[in-house]
Amino acid sequence: MASYNAPLREIEFVLNDVLNVGQLAKLPAFADATPETLIGLIEEAAKLVQEEIAPLNAKGDEQGCKWNNGEVKVPDGMPEAYKLYWEAGWVGLCNPTEYGGQGLPYTLSKVVDEILCSGNVAFALYPGLTMGCFEAIMANASDELKQTYLPKLGTGQWTGTMCMTEPQAGSDLAAVKTKATPNRDGSYSLEGGKIFITSGEHTMAENIIHFTLARLPDAPAGVKGLSTFVVPKFLVNADGSLGERNKVTCSSIEHKMGIHGSCTCSMQFEGARGWMVGQPNTGIQNMFVMMNLARILVGFQGLGQCELATQNAIAYAKDRKQGKAFNGGATIINHPDVRRMLLTMKATTEGARVMAYETAMYVDLAHHHEDAAVREEAQDWVELNTPLVKAFCTDSAFDLGSLAVQVYGGHGFIREHGIEQIVRDSKILCLYEGTNGIQAMDLVRRKLMLHNGRLAQRFFAKVRSEGTADAPVGFIAKPLREAVEELEKTVHWLQESFKTNPDDAGFGAVDFLRAFALTYLGFNWLRMAKAVSTSGDENFKRGKLATAQFFAARMLPQVHGLCANVRSSAGELMQLDAEAI
Repeated sequence: MASYNAPLREIEFVLNDVLNVGQLAKLPAFADATPETLIGLIEEAAKLVQEEIAPLNAKGDEQGCKWNNGEVKVPDGMPEAYKLYWEAGWVGLCNPTEYGGQGLPYTLSKVVDEILCSGNVAFALYPGLTMGCFEAIMANASDELKQTYLPKLGTGQWTGTMCMTEPQAGSDLAAVKTKATPNRDGSYSLEGGKIFITSGEHTMAENIIHFTLARLPDAPAGVKGLSTFVVPKFLVNADGSLGERNKVTCSSIEHKMGIHGSCTCSMQFEGARGWMVGQPNTGIQNMFVMMNLARILVGFQGLGQCELATQNAIAYAKDRKQGKAFNGGATIINHPDVRRMLLTMKATTEGARVMAYETAMYVDLAHHHEDAAVREEAQDWVELNTPLVKAFCTDSAFDLGSLAVQVYGGHGFIREHGIEQIVRDSKILCLYEGTNGIQAMDLVRRKLMLHNGRLAQRFFAKVRSEGTADAPVGFIAKPLREAVEELEKTVHWLQESFKTNPDDAGFGAVDFLRAFALTYLGFNWLRMAKAVSTSGDENFKRGKLATAQFFAARMLPQVHGLCANVRSSAGELMQLDAEAI
């Protein structure tokens, strides 16, 4: 099966040498979160994942979840591992201490998420959705609801879900039909069905809290008529103890391509009691508090799978003997095409890690910096980066999983090696929390237009301020300058095109997101090349610079072709009758 060792050297390099994570300890909220403390915690998390959780990955894939008369049994070992995980405090790392959390940086929690998602991405969904539920309640609920639900959600003692999707309402939430009727005691009775509900039913936790979209009887049509409700599996008594079972049940679970250790449920609300979160008809805004951070989390799930695919492919290629390479090498890592695939995987994974970690740091700065101007700029970066992290990291996970299978050859196609599982587990990451096509449209339709284009201009200004003089990293500085110029020209084209020919902009949105992400990775590789140039670790330095050179020569130039695609008219293609396709 696939093995996993947390890339601690890489993580420390990115946090300390590239991104200066020490700046977080200068914020009053994180005075104790020194780089040494963060790295120490990351090492402890890695040890737990490697020893207790990663070994369950193949077993969970083989056994899957089992449904019987409304109850769901998860794979063997997962309940014990989950209890160990939440009791050790890992679920609530960045949650406020008043709700049982550790009060540590969001950045730390995301690094731990990467490690967890490399070790066992299906397992990671249980605490991941719980934190999304926690964040949505904390942002919008009354103090009474917060006190009732957050202390145990915040530690992971209770788990949470996000109940949005219905059979007729996937990405189009305007079609949600679940009804919420007021009761005399201030609660509501919910009637309806939800599908694709991750962690909707299991027995790993004492209670499951469903954050649910529904409509009031007099609600307006469309997304403006949605409200959010907290619906517990077990009702909570006034003293905090658990009461009777609520009328929300799991009617079935899905049989899926991958993430078999995660239960994906159809849920029925049959007069289930719920309590409104926030104001009536503000549900879509309330849900997006949860969804925006969830999209970043999904990006980290993708990053974790990128790392898993990359390190296993490299290890296999160093060991596998097959044919004689032109350079006389005995193992397949010496064959040119295998070397090309491995460098593609390494360049993508390590470049994406900087983008993902930097986004997490901007979340911390946006929430906790004392200077309002810094908070505003950081939030701009979070807005811009969210679709990039979600879409690029998850597309890359699927692509690199496929490359890993290719490196293994026929052995990669065989289940016992665990490599094909990466492909199966990763595909869903491109689909949920908004498909990657939706992320691309969010980038083009919304993020490029916000504040008169300020978000993209901040990106261009930051890349240029880094200094792209040729020495000593001219091999990447020059192609990065050219990529930035091409991308900026394309941004202006999209901003104008969307006003008059939205089909053109929409048709090129996915290519544009990839072009933007590759340019961002070029910026990251420039910074990594500079940072590693003074390293005393010669082997690490050689590998890093060689990968930077590969990216600069073989991947960054793709930006030009992608941008040319974006600026091509799609008029005739979109006017073509659907029957002719």
